Amino acid sequence: MGTEKLVFYLLAAILVFAAGMVVSVRNAVSAVLFLVLAFFSCAGLWLILEAEFLAIALVLVYVGAVMVLWLFVIMMLDIGRAQLREGFGSHLPLGLAVTLLIVFEMVLVFGTGQLDTALARAPEAVVGPVPSNVEAIAAVLYTEYAYPFEIAAIILLIGIVAAIGLTFRGARANKYVPPQAQVHVTPQGRMHLLDLPRGDPDAGTDK
Repeated sequence: MGTEKLVFYLLAAILVFAAGMVVSVRNAVSAVLFLVLAFFSCAGLWLILEAEFLAIALVLVYVGAVMVLWLFVIMMLDIGRAQLREGFGSHLPLGLAVTLLIVFEMVLVFGTGQLDTALARAPEAVVGPVPSNVEAIAAVLYTEYAYPFEIAAIILLIGIVAAIGLTFRGARANKYVPPQAQVHVTPQGRMHLLDLPRGDPDAGTDK
C-alpha cells in the first residue's frame, strides 16, 4: 500500500469517527469541536485530490468563521439540552429506517460496478499553460454548472429568510429614536435644569 492510500484511509477513518461523534455526544460544544475535526479531515482529503483551493476555503470559511460563530452562539445562548433531547427516542425508529435505506442504496450503487476505478478515464492533456486550481474550478462552475450554482444560491437565500421567519418573535416594545433626531440634538435638548424652591428646614419640627 502506497503512502497516498495510507494517508487517505487514515483521514477517512478520522472523518467517519468525527462525524459519528458529532451526532452522538451530549455536549453541544464538543459536537462543534468534533465537526471542526471532520472539516480538517475533509480538507486533507481534498489536498490529496489536488484541490488546494477547496481545502483552504473549507478551513478558512467553515472552520475559521462558521464554526467559531456557532461555538459562540451555543456558549452564549446556553440552550437547554434536556429540552432538545425530549422525544428523541420516538424518532429513533424512523431515523434507523432511513439510515438502512441509504446504506442499501449505496450497496446497490457499488454493486453495479459503474464506480470501479479501472473504468475511470485519464485526464486529457492540457495544451498551453496549465490553469490554476481556482481558474479550473471557476471555468467549470460558471459554464457547465452555472444553473445548478444559481439554484443552490437561491436555496441558501430561502433558507436564510426561513431562519429569520422562524426566529422572529414580533417587534419589541422599545422606544424608537429616529436617526435624524439623534443627529440634530442640542445640549439644551438633552438636559433641563430645574430651579426647585428650598423650604424652611424648621417648618416641620416641633418647638
